[in-house]
Amino acid sequence: MTKGAFENPLVILYLGHYQTAMRKTFILAFTLLFLTSIPVFAQTWEVFDLKGTLQQRAIFDRIEILGETVITGKNESGLFLLSPDLRPMLDLQGDEVYQYLQPWIVVKGPKGLGAFHEYGQLALPLEYEEIKTYPNLLLARKGREYWMFERGKNKITALGSAEEAKLTHHGMIILKKGEKFYLPLSSQPDRGYDYLEENEGNFLLAKESTGFGLINREGIFVLEPVIDQLEHTRGNFFYGFDENQYLLIQGDEIRAQVSYNSYHRITKEGNLMLEYIHGKLRRIIEEDGILLDAVGMESVTLIGNDLYNVRFRDNKLGLLGKKGWLVQPISDAEWIGAGSEGLFPAKKNGKTGFLSEAGTWAIQPQFEEVGNFSEKIASFRKGNSWGLINADGRIVNDPKWKELKKFENGTAIAKSEDTSYYLLNSSGNVINPTGFEKICRLKEGFLLVESQGKKGILDSNGHILLSLEYDQVEVVSKDLIIVHKNGLAGIINTAGNTLFPIQYQQIQLDWADQKVLAKEMYIPVVIPVEEPGTKRKKGAKSSL
Repeated sequence: MTKGAFENPLVILYLGHYQTAMRKTFILAFTLLFLTSIPVFAQTWEVFDLKGTLQQRAIFDRIEILGETVITGKNESGLFLLSPDLRPMLDLQGDEVYQYLQPWIVVKGPKGLGAFHEYGQLALPLEYEEIKTYPNLLLARKGREYWMFERGKNKITALGSAEEAKLTHHGMIILKKGEKFYLPLSSQPDRGYDYLEENEGNFLLAKESTGFGLINREGIFVLEPVIDQLEHTRGNFFYGFDENQYLLIQGDEIRAQVSYNSYHRITKEGNLMLEYIHGKLRRIIEEDGILLDAVGMESVTLIGNDLYNVRFRDNKLGLLGKKGWLVQPISDAEWIGAGSEGLFPAKKNGKTGFLSEAGTWAIQPQFEEVGNFSEKIASFRKGNSWGLINADGRIVNDPKWKELKKFENGTAIAKSEDTSYYLLNSSGNVINPTGFEKICRLKEGFLLVESQGKKGILDSNGHILLSLEYDQVEVVSKDLIIVHKNGLAGIINTAGNTLFPIQYQQIQLDWADQKVLAKEMYIPVVIPVEEPGTKRKKGAKSSL
């Protein structure tokens, strides 16, 4: 136990409690005035290997496995960073771990937030209202005052007062002071900009009195601020207009490049960029150039990420993707959606069917709504009910379900009108005659089911692996499941064999060291204490 555990002026007590086949309670010392007894709660964590062999015990109220090499523990002495064998290595000086974003442990204490590096270095004392993290950088706030910690320099630098401060996703700090923006990490920290904007790419969009430009992560202009108009499109690409030409610009750490330019009008509406020649739509533009150059286009509609409905003047419609036509533009459909397995939902005269990649109707438009194909089966809606069809358009299951989810591993989840959930096989037949309140897919192909507040596990074919008797179920691996029942936790496998009995308050897995940490229940121990002035009879022994 670390220094500070024996500082109570009334009680000096240490109680170790181990819960195994035999229990022993040791009282190291106590001093208590005016009371005749004191209840003490001891908390034990048992540490096993994955085979169930007990390796050690540790006494903590709480243990948290934050990462492969980061474990914290809290007991009556405080909050600590623990070694792999669960010994206190570093006092974290707070009450709880507020956040862990590798490599920073943000700790909350009575006076505020602080930050430790996972290797044990105290970076920021526990006195701030907000801390934002980046792998080698911290940004802290207290009121309107800001500070930064740079790990390479191992020092805290005051940034002063600001209306706003932002730590970007690529490690830059933007300060807004008054009407100006600043980059305190750049070589010109006192240079004020009219505007600085972060985006998903690695370059800031900057504006000065001379125009718009781009700034790299070092705070250096890679595109001088001379562009009349500039806005971000996607990634490191930007759309601009300068004097009388339209520009597509790609950011670069040394010098930005113009990837496409044109004196013809290029419009940008959301993520859609179109080029017009002599007033007529001619090209669909993507970030680095021309996606489609075709005569006779009448309209283009963006329906999804890199998916376009392109209509021609002869009223033929096609579906264009990033690499070309997904559905050839020969159909008379009014709309074509994203598809799967070579079939694409499409609408005509208010009804929905499926088009092939060639643009012909594989399934005639006859349904009110459809879902995408999965494992050669798709859902369709009639009224408020859903059924199933195969790739030939034949009805596999009549529309009687309130909801149908796509097939995975040979089964689909169906919701009935009474809100019960069932599993269907590829023939549309119900696998489980008794419905569940919930069915959720888990990793390894398992299905979590729930009824009347109790949970169980089915395999991918709908067979029961774990009966519905648990309050909580967590599938850790293909053959390792943590279960909770009546407030206690244990570990069982899919065969139903108990690996760790359901008798622990909490169980955590340390995959890095291949260990299981099991927290035992609190057990109160009442320690009798003699009142002042009383004497023990000669020959009397303590029962402890």
